[in-house]
Amino acid sequence: MQQIPTCASCPFKWPERICRRPGGKHPENCPTVLKKDLTRKVYALLKERGLFELAKQSAIQEGEGYTNKDKGYEYLRPIKPRIQEIWEFAGKMGYKRLGLAFCIGLRAEAKVTEALLKEKGFEVASVACKVGCVPKEEFGLRDDQKIAPGSFESICNPVLQALILNEVKTELNILLGLCVGHDTIFLEFSEAPCTVLAVKDRVLAHNPLAAIYNINSYYRWLKKD
Repeated sequence: MQQIPTCASCPFKWPERICRRPGGKHPENCPTVLKKDLTRKVYALLKERGLFELAKQSAIQEGEGYTNKDKGYEYLRPIKPRIQEIWEFAGKMGYKRLGLAFCIGLRAEAKVTEALLKEKGFEVASVACKVGCVPKEEFGLRDDQKIAPGSFESICNPVLQALILNEVKTELNILLGLCVGHDTIFLEFSEAPCTVLAVKDRVLAHNPLAAIYNINSYYRWLKKD
């Protein structure tokens, strides 16, 4: 019977784990131990799909995100916000034209993001989620399922967002605040590789981890039926 990995609930401390250091500790269902055949395939798959350089530059970007490295792991200090890491990574990859697929609810943030990326020398193609102005009724929604019943509402259109960015041949697409599900569809149709600047959380100012951080206090009710 195939064992399902549960790395999120690994019982060992991070410095002791086998995925951190050779010979480290591991539970019985550890994928580092059980999936050596898949591990050996990774290099070949990246080469085959033309993603080896992307993987290499991603790892370099990760390392450049910290200072105090000469003082030891416990003294590491992060120094770069995600938007900076995105434009630096895009530069490492030699990308010139970036795509920005954003939710109209984050239009102010999208405007700032587009301007920042342009200041860094990139050409930016940005497409809002409501592009196409397709009524929700065309997708079978009832009036009571709208955000504002009794009025016209255009449906979010991640497929069209992706197709438009594909057409102008963006080299890296950045997702900004797309709804749960809409982001999934966009990733399915995007021809360019994608990264996420921010995800949508209407309640927590687009910081969904706040509920996780407070799961035993203000958000303990999430654990209840």
